[in-house]
Parts: sequence; structure tokens; C-alpha cells
Amino acid sequence: MTSPKLAAGLSALTDRYDLLLCDVWGVIHNGREAFPVACAALARFRAQGGEVVLISNAPRPNAGVVAQLDALGVPREAYSLVVTSGDATRKLLAARAPGPAWKLGPGRDDPLYEGLGLTFSDLDEARFIACTGPFDDEAETPEDYRERFRGAVARGLPMICANPDIVVQRGDTLIYCGGALAQLYEALDGQVAMAGKPHAAIYDLALAEAAGLRDGAPIDRARVLCVGDGPRTDLRGANAQGLDALFIAAGIHAQEILAKGALDAAMMDHVFETEGVTASWAMAELVW
Repeated sequence: MTSPKLAAGLSALTDRYDLLLCDVWGVIHNGREAFPVACAALARFRAQGGEVVLISNAPRPNAGVVAQLDALGVPREAYSLVVTSGDATRKLLAARAPGPAWKLGPGRDDPLYEGLGLTFSDLDEARFIACTGPFDDEAETPEDYRERFRGAVARGLPMICANPDIVVQRGDTLIYCGGALAQLYEALDGQVAMAGKPHAAIYDLALAEAAGLRDGAPIDRARVLCVGDGPRTDLRGANAQGLDALFIAAGIHAQEILAKGALDAAMMDHVFETEGVTASWAMAELVW
């Protein structure tokens, strides 16, 4: 496995790439505050003629993510458009309308279901599980759902998971996401369908939206760079699509890879080998 090259900043890569598919949580904010240096780097990339599509595993349509970015102070100059796992997952949900579904996740994710013609019920009466994450991601873990999942698997209920992330960083804390619940459901022999990173559907949607930014001109995939902090999602997805990837260490693996205050290349390689992924480039954090 070839180690990624350490890039001093995004400015060193601008002659190679026209389009960035950039992760959100862990790269440009941590759920509580924006990272001004990262936002400035993306804005400068756009100012020099590049496009930035934020590609997020948020289980909500993109309008909700844009509102969150605004609230956190992420400038709109930093991105061209936003594509979410919620956007890509709506097709999977619509195909199972009217349900009923057992809606697993916090109320803030309800916009995911608007206009799909779905009905909802208790788990005992549901025909499938629609999962966006734990009901209370501040307090619950996947183990809180094990017994309910056992019963659902025994009944043959499939799960549609709108957020494949296992964890994300909220402030200084890692919180469980829908992907952690889906991982447990699969471990119990349950059937899970997902459309977000690392799955193909969200990349197909993001590249189609990016082509629309340039009047439908074909995207040169050799000049697309995926940016993210998640080996299981960002890097695995980029690898599966045959796209170059830039790994940002100051995200969910910061405690391992940046434990000594600088990027530990050997530890980074260990994480990549464990996950079976590669990256073309790496930075401690996204900078210009």
C-alpha cells in the first residue's frame, strides 16, 4: 500500500484538480463551530476557477445543511452547492412508500420524509426501518437498540439508513451516527440499504450536480479530488469511484494520527491498512 503524499496546502494541488467533493463534518466544521482556515481555503479554490461540492452524509435534504452551515458561519463563498446522503436516500424511501416505516432518529431529521407519501408506525407494525441515527445521540449507543433490532431482524424487516457515518465529531466529542446502528443491524443478520458515502448513489448525484454547474459539460474524473476525514466513508467511497482522495487527519482520527501534535505518517498508514483504503494526499487540516 502506497502512503499518501503530504501536501503543504490546497494551493499545491490547484493545478491538478477542477472539482472538489468535500466532506463537511470534521473538515470545515465540528458541529459547533466552523473552521475559518478550511473555509478560506475552499473559497480561494473557487476564486481561482474551481468548483466545490460539499458532499455530506447528513440524513437531511441539502437545504437543512445549508441552513446549518449559515448558522455556524461557513461562508457561502466556500462552496458551490451541497449534496447530502438525505438527498440520495429519498429515492430508496420513496420506493417503499407508503410503508409504514418505523422512524428511528431525532425529530430534526423529519424533512427527509417530506413529500414521499410515507406513513409511520410502531416497530411491531412496521414494514421497514427508516434510520437517520439514534433518537438521542448525546446519550445513546448502538447497544441501546440491540434487543429491538433482534426482534426486527427475526421478522425480516429491512433497514434504510440515511447516514452511513459511524461517528462524527461534535465539539470535542465523538457521537454515534446512523451507520453505527446499521453496522449492528447487519451484524445481527439484518438487511441494510444505504445511499450515502461510501456508496455509489451519492457520488452519481454529486457528479451530476457538478456537471450542471458548467452547463452539463462532462466531468473529467481525473481532475476530481475527494476531501474527507473518514477512511470508511470518504476514502472508501473515493477508492470505489476511482477518484483521487485527500485525507484530513484533524477529524475523527485526530487522537491517533495527531496525538503527538504533528501528523504521524506511520499511524496514518496503520489506520489506512486496517480499513483497506488509500489516499493520494494527506494534510493535518485543510489549509490553503
